[in-house]
Amino acid sequence: MEESGNKSVISKEMKITGSIESSGSLQMDGKLDGEIKCAGDAVIGKSAEIKGNIEANSVTVGGTINGNVTAKDKIDMQSSAKVNGDIKAKRLSVEDGVSFVGKSEVNPSGGSAAPTATSEQGQPSSGGAGSDADNKNKGIGGMLGGKR
Repeated sequence: MEESGNKSVISKEMKITGSIESSGSLQMDGKLDGEIKCAGDAVIGKSAEIKGNIEANSVTVGGTINGNVTAKDKIDMQSSAKVNGDIKAKRLSVEDGVSFVGKSEVNPSGGSAAPTATSEQGQPSSGGAGSDADNKNKGIGGMLGGKR
């Protein structure tokens, strides 16, 4: 948690176009068309709608985000969260009911994660139908035996 106790609150009646930068923590309940850069923790409330990227120490999401979310420590996605974008953090918590479309990178060591194998459709490879070299140009049909 952020030590200084400085917390800015943007109420649900507010609509902001532009970037928000804070040296403390932020509670966002309104609408934002722009990015958030927060040295402390960011709380995106249930009524919040964000169109832009978020960078903070930790991010709690209860509202809607159309953009990427990067946290130095943790991302906590509450059941009401709707996230369309990539997320990156050391730790991740996801409640039942979350809508998330994007890529996630969760790495407790904080370094870059090793790349993972993906199919031509961008889904993780099952790895059970031969080697990646064997399946490289076969697509899903080739991995499943070729007859569908």
